Amino acid sequence: MSTHEHGSDDCVDYIERIVYFIDNELDQADCAVVEMHLRECGPCLERHDLQKAVKQLVARSCSEAAPESLRDRVRLQLREVSIQITEGGA
Repeated sequence: MSTHEHGSDDCVDYIERIVYFIDNELDQADCAVVEMHLRECGPCLERHDLQKAVKQLVARSCSEAAPESLRDRVRLQLREVSIQITEGGA
């Protein structure tokens, strides 16, 4: 049985880390922690897979890099939506 319940406080801590994990912006220790959480938490793994698929689709669809200010705003909105989903129990 998983030690992480869907919508638990633990998961809220991982929402932002998953985005950084996908973007290879974490150090080795943090990557190991996120990987362990993803192995144990199905809902977070689903979020990871969805976010990764969206990033890959966008990457294939766009030949230009978005300005850093736009990327920062999009990251912030993704984090806010993820937190709202987690807090709402979805």
